[in-house]
Amino acid sequence: MNVVLVSSESRYPLSRRKIKKTVLDYLEKTGLDEAEISIAVVGSRKIRQINKKWRNLDEVTTVLTFGLEEPRDEKGILRIGDIIISYPQAREIAIEDELTMDQAIDKLLVHGMDNLLGSR
Repeated sequence: MNVVLVSSESRYPLSRRKIKKTVLDYLEKTGLDEAEISIAVVGSRKIRQINKKWRNLDEVTTVLTFGLEEPRDEKGILRIGDIIISYPQAREIAIEDELTMDQAIDKLLVHGMDNLLGSR
């Protein structure tokens, strides 16, 4: 059974159910089972801080991914890693590409999943 953990700063309205569905559908298409992934939706300041700390880039970005070096736990569950999405950047993508917020977040989720798992 795949597990999707979603966290968000409370001021951002988002559909956790939709995020989980997008990630679970992606995992199903790749044939992964018994996997876990963490999704965080944050603001511009937070994603900039993380980007500066881990990539030495002092700028806002749309999505960051962090894979785990030792992904299997003692139960054999594949812990894929973390995807961090900037809600304000997703909002800009939604406006530019004429998408709903759910569609813009989905676009960034798929991009993050591709980064973590490679395009399978």
